[in-house]
Amino acid sequence: MVHRVTFQIAGQELVLETGRIAKQANGAVFAQYAGSVVIATVCASEHAVEGLDYVPVTVDYNEKYYAAGKIPGGFIKREGRPKDKETLVSRLIDRPMRPLFEKRFGREIQIVPTTLSTDQVNPPDILAIIASSAAVHLSDIPFNGPTAGVRICAVNGELIVNPTYEEIEHAALEIVVAGTKDGITMVEGGAHEVGEDLMIAALEKAQGVLIELCALQEKLRELAGKEKLPLTEATSALENKDAIRSAAYPRLEAACFVKGKMGRHEAIGAVKADLKAQYAAQLEDEVQKKCFDALFEDMQYEILRSSILDKGQRVDGRGTEDIRDITCEVGLLPRTHGSALFTRGETQSLVVTTLGTVFDEQVFDDIEGDKREHFILHYNFPPYSVGEVGRLGTGRREIGHGNLARRSLEPMIPTKETFPYTIRVVSEIMESNGSSSMASVCGGTLSMLHAGIPMKKPVAGIAMGLISEGDRYAILSDILGEEDHLGDMDFKVAGTEEGITGFQMDIKIAGVSPEIMRNALDQAKRGRLHILSIMNQTISKPTAKISEFAPKIVTMKIEVDKIGALIGPGGKNVKALCEQYSVSINTDNDGTVTIYGKNAKDAEEAKAAIMGIVADPEVGKIYNGTVKRIMEFGAFVEILPGKEGLVHISKLSRQRINTVTEVLKEGQEIPVKLLEVDKMGRLNLSYIDAIDPDGAPAADESRHNSDDSHHSRRPREGGRGNDRPPRRY
Repeated sequence: MVHRVTFQIAGQELVLETGRIAKQANGAVFAQYAGSVVIATVCASEHAVEGLDYVPVTVDYNEKYYAAGKIPGGFIKREGRPKDKETLVSRLIDRPMRPLFEKRFGREIQIVPTTLSTDQVNPPDILAIIASSAAVHLSDIPFNGPTAGVRICAVNGELIVNPTYEEIEHAALEIVVAGTKDGITMVEGGAHEVGEDLMIAALEKAQGVLIELCALQEKLRELAGKEKLPLTEATSALENKDAIRSAAYPRLEAACFVKGKMGRHEAIGAVKADLKAQYAAQLEDEVQKKCFDALFEDMQYEILRSSILDKGQRVDGRGTEDIRDITCEVGLLPRTHGSALFTRGETQSLVVTTLGTVFDEQVFDDIEGDKREHFILHYNFPPYSVGEVGRLGTGRREIGHGNLARRSLEPMIPTKETFPYTIRVVSEIMESNGSSSMASVCGGTLSMLHAGIPMKKPVAGIAMGLISEGDRYAILSDILGEEDHLGDMDFKVAGTEEGITGFQMDIKIAGVSPEIMRNALDQAKRGRLHILSIMNQTISKPTAKISEFAPKIVTMKIEVDKIGALIGPGGKNVKALCEQYSVSINTDNDGTVTIYGKNAKDAEEAKAAIMGIVADPEVGKIYNGTVKRIMEFGAFVEILPGKEGLVHISKLSRQRINTVTEVLKEGQEIPVKLLEVDKMGRLNLSYIDAIDPDGAPAADESRHNSDDSHHSRRPREGGRGNDRPPRRY
């Protein structure tokens, strides 16, 4: 039986339907909003595993090209490995839902939201978040939901719910907010230096919509919900639990406050190993071993949190607002275009900036439409950064952290018109103990400034945490890995001295109050300004000159009707220029010409040659021309590329001469003056040496004049229409 519920958002109807499609899944919801359609399914494995200390849930969001009436580009006409965008949306769905599953369920869970249709006006990612939660909520899988998502944008001072792509493009603030009816659990977004007040207002507006969307899912469950499957009951408890706890707790308490991540890890490991040895026979059982590990996790959780709430002391001895020591260095790598090393405590990012040309831009081919990006940021998290052995590769973590760093820096990147380079920033995490993504933001700023990129303002980032118990809470600045793992909130804020540019928050509890959010934002701002002040001591302005190893880019503007002359028939002219000067040339329909050379000399010479092609000859101007052909009555001289004029024999010398070859030879470069452009467009020139100080010919011209021979060839201009797209060479 088909069941359907509807809700109005921003003037459009949201439809959630179940019972018609994918009926063999544990839960399935067909969701539609305007012209966008998503089908979300959830399935669970048949058998449970007892004692899991994590939730084995996977979210695989995918977009079909046919949703936008497109066929995939390239040789393979089939959707392949997940694109970065699909991975990022999968994370948006996963993060707010994962804490709401029960570990005791013990079964693998797979959520598959698929975009089936898109109007390319309304983004389908929010629809996927809602549909995924609804599918799980009405299924037989235990779930402490529902959860929902909404996008909020600030456009011209107005907060807009579920904006279109066009509104997003012009927004000063864009955030995706997810949560339950009890509160916000996840925020992800970027901004153009917005203040804390606007951020709070956007979150409050989002909360009202989330409550309504959760109520809509409850209504659908009432119509079509299944009875929930039972949780796996623990069949055994840790034997000798009290004795183990009594022996381990005081020693573990001391070990948790050893200075340094590795020292602390070794001290905790030593306590654990000692207790394991004492109860070795008991812990041969796998279930008992899992219970033993869980006890130590619980004790660390209790020790860390009670120390912060009761004493205001963190495991590394800092106070709640203290930030670890920071060092900044630039110019570490001799041949890169820009490099920086940002170290904050035991988190370290080596960031390298590379400058490229328009041909290096990132091209996206997806259902939103083709687009190009001239700013790229990649984040790498190798296993050695945490002292482990593992496989190198790019996973969801790398893509997610890199995207947060990129959107935090992007508002401060100069426009292509201001700085016509493609910019690639790569953050290599060398050490990690808390917020390597924010270290990438700080290191990215330093590296780009060192590369000579005229950033609008420096950007820094900081990770905040929360420890709460009842009405008591503590907000932590610059959190450690342990505080992230055992705390209630991971809250990252990046921005300039003026405002916020990047924002990400994950909350593990039911929700946080507006008071906590306000205090956290204010504390984050103080921390951000502190970090910026240290960064500015190393480098605060872009290096005066870009690296000698970077490509040289020269831009110029020509008249639109001259583009054809520059390109030439079949691209003949521009190809010849590229070959002659070892450059690449890009022309746009608005007359913008960009020249990419390996060095400044080649680029400038190519520019001069282009100016010669598109420039109109000026009467009275002196040109350095090349003799192309010698005739009995004079010589044809090229004064600009493709533009020749005649120097009559009478204008070759102040003395009478019998033949042109007495003065000139083909290929010779000579200075000539343009005397006239006649009615037929022919150019009449005079050899400079043949002109007296007053500008008049010195020799008698009468015996040389001949009406049938005194002419010049009108230059032929190239044959490309201006309505065709730009061509790149």
